[in-house]
Amino acid sequence: QIYNLAYFDNLTGLPNRLLFKEHLSLSLAHAVRSNKVAAILFLDLDRFKQINDTLGHSIGDKLLQEVAERLLICVRKSDVVGRDEGGDLTSSVARLGGDEFTVLLTDIVTLQDAARVARRIIDNVSQPINLDGHEVIVTTSIGISLYPDDGKDVVTLIKNADTAMYHAKDQGRNNFQFYTQSMNATAYERLVLENNLRKAL
Repeated sequence: QIYNLAYFDNLTGLPNRLLFKEHLSLSLAHAVRSNKVAAILFLDLDRFKQINDTLGHSIGDKLLQEVAERLLICVRKSDVVGRDEGGDLTSSVARLGGDEFTVLLTDIVTLQDAARVARRIIDNVSQPINLDGHEVIVTTSIGISLYPDDGKDVVTLIKNADTAMYHAKDQGRNNFQFYTQSMNATAYERLVLENNLRKAL
């Protein structure tokens, strides 16, 4: 019970942020030894707050549970990063908190492997969901970072995938974007501009 409370999300049953980071760390060690590529998909539901505010948090919670199920369906059986204490395969899908989810893809061969999974997720998540008589349609924005090109440690890879996700939102939502170094430069320039504008005002 203590293990489950520490490592799994209570609402969806998915691994939480702590367990995801452990999985990612193990996968990176494997990638180093085998000279493989790994991908992190960072997902955020578009306009989730609007659903919570209009239909209530109980509907929002059920939506998150349904999205978690759809993510599990979208991930190939081979995209598994470890086993739990009972010996069962643990999915590479995790909920970081709120409406943020991550997917870890291991042993990918080309960028198109990650792109295919991202497209599959976008298509599946956007299908109508019936929740207590309410038909809800939600979309998702996805950012993708790759090991080793976009980072060689857990923190950098998650941060860069998060940056790419916000770029996907800027591009109109309901799409995916691969991380590029220029995204951080653009984000930094925007931060400096905002700070200077505040000082000017």
